[in-house]
Amino acid sequence: MSTKIKIEQDSSTEEKIKKAARKVFMQKGYAATRTRDIAEEAQINLALLNYYFRSKEKLFHEVMKEKMQQFFGILLPVINDPSTKLEAKIELMVSNYIDMLSENPDLPLFVLAEMKGQADNLIKILPVQKITSRISFIQQLKDKRPDINPIQFLMTILGMIVFPFVAKPAFELIAATNKNEFQNILQERKKLIPVWVKAMLKAK
Repeated sequence: MSTKIKIEQDSSTEEKIKKAARKVFMQKGYAATRTRDIAEEAQINLALLNYYFRSKEKLFHEVMKEKMQQFFGILLPVINDPSTKLEAKIELMVSNYIDMLSENPDLPLFVLAEMKGQADNLIKILPVQKITSRISFIQQLKDKRPDINPIQFLMTILGMIVFPFVAKPAFELIAATNKNEFQNILQERKKLIPVWVKAMLKAK
């Protein structure tokens, strides 16, 4: 077997395993998942899975890193752009996040649930302090409203975006909405959240 073919096979098998791991971890969470579950989902034997990924923890770290970057990474291109004004950044952040979460509705619950028990590992995956200390969004907010804690501000925006996805089953039950109606509500929030946030910036 040529080196090129072996590399292609290795890459294909690794991706097959990670695809299966994404599905099983998202369905069961870390604690309830066995490596055997992932091997069965990938339709390979357990020995082969262990050859590519020595432990469940290592495989979970790969998947969690990917999901955390997907969950938080959408912020960085927007809030790190010094040429975009604060108000425009808020609009882009809200719109991009709602679109991404609409395509990945299970992502918030998975990330939030696993963050609870994996905090130390997540700090290594996402160097939050290093990121937040140099983003232009923070400086723009300080210039406009030095009395507002930037972390409080970001928490409020993300809460307004993410919470509807976390509580979607309850909202659908209480409001008696179907999938399409709930999606329409989310699209409406693209316009409403920036209005509410801009009102916060003006309030004293």
